[in-house]
Amino acid sequence: MARRTKVATACPCGHLGMAYDECCEPAHRGHAPATAEALMRSRYSAFALDDDAYVLSSWHPDTRPGRIEPDSHLRWTGLDILETSGGGMFDAEGVVEFRAHYKDHGKRGDMVERSRFVRHDGQWVYWGPILTNGSLANI
Repeated sequence: MARRTKVATACPCGHLGMAYDECCEPAHRGHAPATAEALMRSRYSAFALDDDAYVLSSWHPDTRPGRIEPDSHLRWTGLDILETSGGGMFDAEGVVEFRAHYKDHGKRGDMVERSRFVRHDGQWVYWGPILTNGSLANI
């Protein structure tokens, strides 16, 4: 009898070429990411996989919207982490700047955001974007 081999699916976040089941899937299944960057990557993957429940659950309750409007024409196609500060295992806050690539109605584009992450009940959560003038959104 032939043995079936599990085919690894690449993680949407692209981190070190890791497979999804070894990278962001544990976070999507309830294992808290250890760093703000890991949370950022898991949120990107959740957007790419249309996992709205995870996106919302990883958002701070004080800034979280009631729901996310899906866009069937938007597909996330790649993630680049540009800079991180704080956000480590012993930090209370962190900032991750990233560039997310997408296709919208077949047209390529990208967005850049500096995101603030904070600890809530001991776990990293997304607070919101840092505006271009340096002020924090959602305050």
